[in-house]
Amino acid sequence: MNNSFHESRDSTMDKKLPKKSFFQKYKFHLSAGVLFLAFLVYVLFSVSGGRKLRIDNEKISIADVAEDKFLDYVDTEGIVQPIMTIKLNAMEAGMVQQIVAEEGAMLNQGDTVLVLKNPDLERVIEEQQDEWEKQHILYEEKKVEMEQKSILLRQQTLQARYELSRLEKDFELGQEEFAMGVKSKAQLDVQQEEYNYKTQNTTLQLEGLRHDSAATLLRRELMDRDLERARKNTAHVRGRMDNLVVRAPISGQLSFLKATLGQRVGQSESIGEIKVMDNFKLSTRLSEYYIDRITVGLPASVTYQGEKYPLKVSKVVPEVKDRQFEVELVFVGEKPDNVRIGKSYRVQVELGQPETAIVIPRGDFFQTTGGQWIYKMNRSGDRAVRVPITIGRQNPTRYEVLSGLDPGDKVVVSGYANFGDVEELLIK
Repeated sequence: MNNSFHESRDSTMDKKLPKKSFFQKYKFHLSAGVLFLAFLVYVLFSVSGGRKLRIDNEKISIADVAEDKFLDYVDTEGIVQPIMTIKLNAMEAGMVQQIVAEEGAMLNQGDTVLVLKNPDLERVIEEQQDEWEKQHILYEEKKVEMEQKSILLRQQTLQARYELSRLEKDFELGQEEFAMGVKSKAQLDVQQEEYNYKTQNTTLQLEGLRHDSAATLLRRELMDRDLERARKNTAHVRGRMDNLVVRAPISGQLSFLKATLGQRVGQSESIGEIKVMDNFKLSTRLSEYYIDRITVGLPASVTYQGEKYPLKVSKVVPEVKDRQFEVELVFVGEKPDNVRIGKSYRVQVELGQPETAIVIPRGDFFQTTGGQWIYKMNRSGDRAVRVPITIGRQNPTRYEVLSGLDPGDKVVVSGYANFGDVEELLIK
C-alpha cells in the first residue's frame, strides 16, 4: 500500500506544467498601458475638442468691418429745466399783510407778489420827512438873510462909488479954482488928501464886497448841496416803503412761495422762486470718463419725432459725484413744440468732428473680452478664429478699431456669453 502511494506521488511530480503565454504573463502591465493610452487619448481629445465649439449661426451676430466716418459722441438722457431760476427776496423786513400771487402763477416783470407792513419803517420815514421839512425851512430863512445882506452890500457899494465920483469932481473943480487963484494951495492939498483917502477906501470896500459875494455864493452852494442830500435821503427813505411791496423782478412762473399771512419776513430773506420760461435748458450727468473732453460750446442735439434740434453745452460742473459730473445744454435754434419742465429727451453730445476710421458695430463681445480680442470669420464663413484687436474710441453704435482688423473682414460681435474660452468657432 505504501509502495503504491509513493509511485502515485512520483508520477504526479514528474508530470510537466504547461507554459504561461505572454499575455498571461504581462496582463497587468498591458492593462495598465492600455488604460494610460486611453487616458492620454482622452486628454488629447478633450484638449483638442475644448478649443473648438460648434455653434448655430442663428445664435450669433456677424458684422462687417468697414472704413467709414466715425462720429465720437455720447448718448445720454437730459431733463428739461428752466433756463434760469431767480430767487425772490424781501428788500425790507415786515409782516405779510397780503398775498397777491399764488404758486404756479405766470407773472410779468413788476407784478405784485405780496405786500408787507412795517410800522417801525413808517415811523422812521415820518421822522425823516419832518427833518427834511425843518431843513428846508431853515434853508429858506438863510437864503432870505443872504439875499438881504447882498442887497445891503450892493447899496453900500453904490454909495461908495457915488461918494468917490463926487469927490473926484470936487477935486477937479478945486484944481481949476487953484489955477484961477480963487483957492489956496493949502485948500487944494486938503481936498486932494480927502480924495486920495476916499479912493483907497472905496477900493478896499469894493474888494471886501467881492469877497463877501464870493463867500455868499459858496455858502449858498454848500447849502444847496446839503439840501439836495437831505432831499435824496428823504426820497430814499420814502422809497423803502415801496420795497414793502414785493414785485416780480423778471417775467416767469412763480414756482415757489414761502409766505403766510402774518408771517415775519426778514430783510433780504428768500421767500420764493421765479422760473424764467422764455427758454429752457437740458440737465444731464455724464460718466467721469468724459470729463476732460466735455467743454462749453460743444455741439449736441436731440431727435424728436424724426426731427433734429440743435443744442450746445452751456455749463460744465467739474465736481464728480458717484463717478459722474453735471452738464447743462441750451437750445440754439428751434425747440420741440412739447417742451415742458421735467420732460426727458435723449441727447447726443458730439465730442469732435467726424473722422474716417475702421469701425465695427457694438456688441456684447466688448463686455466679455474687454475689447482685447474678437472672433474673425474665414472667407468661407464656416469658421471664426480668435484674433487680438485694439479698440479706440466708441459711441453708442460703433467701436473704432485701431489694430487687428481690416475693412472687409467679418467678425462675430454677439453671443460671447456662450463661447467660454474656445479658440475657434465652427459655424453651422
